[in-house]
Amino acid sequence: MAKIYNVTLIINPDKLGELKQAFDEIGICGMTITHVEGCGTQHGKSGYYRGTKTDMSLLPKTKVEVVVSKIPVDTVIEAAEKVLNTGAIGSGKIFVYDLEKVYRVRTGETDEDAL
Repeated sequence: MAKIYNVTLIINPDKLGELKQAFDEIGICGMTITHVEGCGTQHGKSGYYRGTKTDMSLLPKTKVEVVVSKIPVDTVIEAAEKVLNTGAIGSGKIFVYDLEKVYRVRTGETDEDAL
């Protein structure tokens, strides 16, 4: 059985469309998207967001979660980095977690079959 990974990305909301397209191209068809707020290294500084001066302690971000097993996790990360890397603060973060078990409630399928 192949390992199963949860890849969680915290991204700039403006990059969501491009990321979805990149994931579609490598065969990822399911994802969960949540609109969140957060801060990173720019915490506590004022700056500009979409042309408006703002307190940068909490910025709007998008959290994207995908679960993969057949698609290599390195392929997922490479596809995301190509889209997300702007070279500037706020390009995003990628977290990769091992999943021990996956259940599909409706059918009782587990692990890869549940994906």
